[in-house]
Amino acid sequence: MEIIKVMPCLDMKNGRVVKGVHFADIRDAGDPVENARFYQEEGADELAMLDIAATVENRRTRLEWVRQVSAVITIPLTVGGGIHSLTDIEQVFQAGADKVSMNSAAVKRPELVCEAAERFGSDKITVAIDARRNPQMPSGFELVVSGGTTPVGRDAVAWAAECQKLGAGVILPTSMDGDGTLQGYDLEFTRAIADAVNLPVVASGGAGTLEHFYEAVVRGGASVVLAASVFHFRTFTVRQVKEYLRSRGLEVVL
Repeated sequence: MEIIKVMPCLDMKNGRVVKGVHFADIRDAGDPVENARFYQEEGADELAMLDIAATVENRRTRLEWVRQVSAVITIPLTVGGGIHSLTDIEQVFQAGADKVSMNSAAVKRPELVCEAAERFGSDKITVAIDARRNPQMPSGFELVVSGGTTPVGRDAVAWAAECQKLGAGVILPTSMDGDGTLQGYDLEFTRAIADAVNLPVVASGGAGTLEHFYEAVVRGGASVVLAASVFHFRTFTVRQVKEYLRSRGLEVVL
């Protein structure tokens, strides 16, 4: 049986962890180093850190944030936001990241996914896919970029399949409709992505109950469950989530 992983996510802005709803209404969620250390101690399998303003502000990822967080953890760290080139990726790895997540830059220049996978290995390259519901798209989901601000008129599920062909190792889909709402992952979107690729899929956006994590795996097809709000504001601990998943018959590492 596949081992299901739990991945807290640090959305970063101005040196602080923040959390919004539908990619807006941002509020403070603490210090990144303290949060990272806490989540590792709790048993998180991996950690994500996303510089949410980097692309919108047309700048690179803040490497000092990566260094500070990577220095206090040993679990794999995925860093995203402002990744535009192979040089950016190399610098993020040198700062202590284990994987990178790219979104807007991959849409703008798909060759970057291929080049990055060839140089660094597919297992280190995650493509994040943000989408919103649009019935005019074949799958019903439209790709959006630049922190959810810009729809691009492309089908999000078809883009996931293309990313696999380009060499991506992980797909991280987030539904803008569910982000931060605590109403549950967008299972239809997550499942559509999982069915379109043969890669690990990270469920993201909207976890609010323990049942939501279970549904992301069983109904959504995810092998990694990412969450922010419920962990940052201490609704649940990582261990609570893992114990619940195990009680429902899923394999986790406690």
